Amino acid sequence: MATDKQEKELTVEERLKALYELQTILSKIDRIKIIRGELPLEVQDLEDEIAGLETRIQNFKADIDELNAGIRAQHKAIDEAAALIDKYTQQQDNVRNNREFDFLSKEIEYQHLNIELAEKKINDFSRQIEQKHADVDVATNHIADRKHILEEKKSELNEIVSETKQDEEKLRDQAKKLENKIDDKYLLAAFKRIRKSKMNSNGLGIVYIQRNACGGCFNRIPPQRQMEIKMHKKVIVCEYCGRIMIDPELAGIAPEVEATLNKK
Repeated sequence: MATDKQEKELTVEERLKALYELQTILSKIDRIKIIRGELPLEVQDLEDEIAGLETRIQNFKADIDELNAGIRAQHKAIDEAAALIDKYTQQQDNVRNNREFDFLSKEIEYQHLNIELAEKKINDFSRQIEQKHADVDVATNHIADRKHILEEKKSELNEIVSETKQDEEKLRDQAKKLENKIDDKYLLAAFKRIRKSKMNSNGLGIVYIQRNACGGCFNRIPPQRQMEIKMHKKVIVCEYCGRIMIDPELAGIAPEVEATLNKK
């Protein structure tokens, strides 16, 4: 049973070779994504912008409802003040002295002031409602414009995706098979982590030696370290950029080609 398990385990050399093959496939997928360019991000940005505008319109409408409620409240206040004015005016006909008359006169004056204040608030609320409606119209027109552009971008993206979908699916299947083949999941996870951290440069997580230097950052590799890399006995990473390093032969580069590259 133990012998069978050992036979299934890959050597370090086989793992490194599988990783390099995996990277080659993933790089092809990256090139397909480059062909699509910024379209996926543009589509997402447009969708986010439209959603934001729709939320803004809902907020405007909520503000309009609140302002209309405020107008109704002020109209009610005007009605109540008018009713009090009528009441106090009638009471003035039955006063017993000047003090009571003056008191009612002040109450009537106070209610007139309340009516003026309420009318001022109504006018202010009405202006705000008018502005909110204008804001809704602007946002609605902007949404229509954004949606038109979004449809064009989606159509363009779908066309590109349909052209590359089959190739990408085939490459992803190949990549999945290689990932399943690599039995050292820690090494695979480390490779993915390194590759992800290098996406802003060349997206390479594993590189071969070029002109006695790291093929990723081009820092010189000491001869002893180069010898260790060529032996394929352990996984060695660049002390400068952290990429996994292999020798050109393991990357499928013939010795004569390597010699030519080292002379350049």
